[in-house]
Amino acid sequence: MSETRSGHRIPDTGFPEPTPSVLVLDFGAQYAQLIARRVRDAHVHSEIVSREITPEQVRSRNPIGLILSGGPASVYAEDAYRMDPAILEMGLPVLGICYGHQLLADLAGGTVSNTGSAEYGNTSLIVTADSVLLKDLPGEQNVWMSHQDQVTEPPDGFVAVATSDGAAVAAMEDRDRALYGVQFHPEVAHTPRGEEILKRFLYDVCDAAPTWTSLSIIETQVEAIREQVGEGRVVCGLSGGVDSAVAAALVHKAVGDRLTCIFVDHGLLRAGEAEQVEETFRSHFEVDFVHVKAEDRFLELLAGVTDPEAKRKIIGETFIRVFEEAASSVGDAAYLVQGTLYPDVIESGSASAATIKTHHNVGGLPDDMRFELVEPLRDLFKDEVRAIGEELGLPEEIVWRQPFPGPGLAVRVIGEVTRERLELLRAADLVVTEEMRRAGLYREIWQAFAVLPAVRTVGVQGDLRTYAYPVVVRAVTSEDAMTADWARLPYELLARISSRIINEVPGINRVAYDISSKPPATIEWE
Repeated sequence: MSETRSGHRIPDTGFPEPTPSVLVLDFGAQYAQLIARRVRDAHVHSEIVSREITPEQVRSRNPIGLILSGGPASVYAEDAYRMDPAILEMGLPVLGICYGHQLLADLAGGTVSNTGSAEYGNTSLIVTADSVLLKDLPGEQNVWMSHQDQVTEPPDGFVAVATSDGAAVAAMEDRDRALYGVQFHPEVAHTPRGEEILKRFLYDVCDAAPTWTSLSIIETQVEAIREQVGEGRVVCGLSGGVDSAVAAALVHKAVGDRLTCIFVDHGLLRAGEAEQVEETFRSHFEVDFVHVKAEDRFLELLAGVTDPEAKRKIIGETFIRVFEEAASSVGDAAYLVQGTLYPDVIESGSASAATIKTHHNVGGLPDDMRFELVEPLRDLFKDEVRAIGEELGLPEEIVWRQPFPGPGLAVRVIGEVTRERLELLRAADLVVTEEMRRAGLYREIWQAFAVLPAVRTVGVQGDLRTYAYPVVVRAVTSEDAMTADWARLPYELLARISSRIINEVPGINRVAYDISSKPPATIEWE
C-alpha cells in the first residue's frame, strides 16, 4: 500500500496504473458535472459515475479518491439516493459535498436532521478547529449553501471543523480514515476560496499530482489510438467544427496518411460553411480530403419529419451510410473517427444520467454500423478540446468556432425541414453571427444563433399586411454546455439584429429573444 502526505494509505490493486482519477458519484446534483470540471481545472482527471457503483467496480478503476455530489433528496427519506457503505471501507479518500456530506455522516453513524434552519445562497462560514481542507484560509469566509437538512451530530471519529448559522456541522473531517464532508458547494464560483479547498483534498489528501494537461492528454490519446487501430485505415467524419477537427488532428498524429477525412455536406450547414471547411482543411491538413455533397439525399429523408428525435436518428444513420459508401472508395477502412465529447455522452443517457436528447453521434447511430468507433475526445469537455486544438496548432477560426449541433440546422428549424426554411434560417443566422462579431462578443458567448419555428405570424411592412415566419435569437453563456444561462446582450445589439433580419431576410417579419436558462431548457430547441 502507498501512503500520501496526509498519512492515510491507499490500497494497491495489482492492476497497471491508469491515469490517476477521482470518481464523482452522482446523487442527482445539478452540479455533478461542475465538480468534475473543477477537479480537471486543478489538472487532475475526474470521471462521473453512478451512485449505484459497486466496490468491485470502484476497485477496477483504481481511483485515488472519491467525491460524493450534492442531490435533491433527504438522506432519511424512504426513496433517498444511497450508495454501498462498503465503499467507505476501501481506504480511499472521500469528500462529501452538500447531500454527499449528509450521506457520509448518515452512513458513518452521525445524525442528519431537518431543523427548519435552511440556507440558500451566500453564507458566512466560521472555522472552529484545525482543518486539512480549510488550512491557511480565513477563519470566516463566504461560501455558497443550498440545503434544508443539516448534520447535527458528526459520526464517531469525525471532528466538526466549521459551522454556519444554518449548519451546526458545516464541515467535518476524519483524518485517520481520510473522510471529509462540507455542507457548502466549493465547486461554484460563489464560494470564492472553493478552488483552494478542492485542491487541498486533491493534493494533500489524495496525493494527486497536476498531470492532467493538454500535452499529457495528447500523448495518452495518440498512444491509445495506435493501440486500437494498429495498421488499419481510418476515416473521420469531418464537420468543420472544433470537435471533429481536433479528433482528426489527434488521429493524424497517430496514424499519418492512413487517415482520410470525409466531409459530408448534408445541406444543413450555416451560410458559406461548406466552402470554408473545404478551403481550411485542404490548406491546413496534409490528409486525404473527400467532399461528399449529399443535400438532396438528406432532405428527401427528412421530408415530412417533425419529431426531433426522429430527425436526429435519420441524420445519424444517413451520416454513417454516406461514410460507408465514401470509405469504400478510399480503401478498406474499418475505423470511424468521431468528435464525441463527454457532455454528449452524459446527455444521451448513462448509468448516472437520464436521456435528455439523443446526440446523433451517440444514441443516433445504427445498430448494424460496420465501423469500429475511434473517439479520442469522448472523455473531454469543450474547453479541454479547445486547449488541445491550440496545442496541436490548429487555426484560430477552427479552435474558437462556436459549437454547432451535429444535425445542423435541422434541429434549429422547428418542425419539418424544407429548403425554403433552411435558406431563411441561414440568412438570419448569418446576421446574428456578423453582429456578434461586430460587437466583439463572439468569443465571449458560448453560442449565439437563430431558430426558425415552423409557424407564421401577422405583421405589417410598407403599409401592407404580411404573414411570415418569426425568428427566435438564442444566445447563452456556459463553460461546458452542461448548464447555461441566457446572455444579457445589450439592447442596442438586439435592436440591430432584429432590424437587419426583418429588413434583409424576406419571409421573416418578427424577431424574439429566448431568455431561458439550462436547466430547465436546453441550449438547442430540439
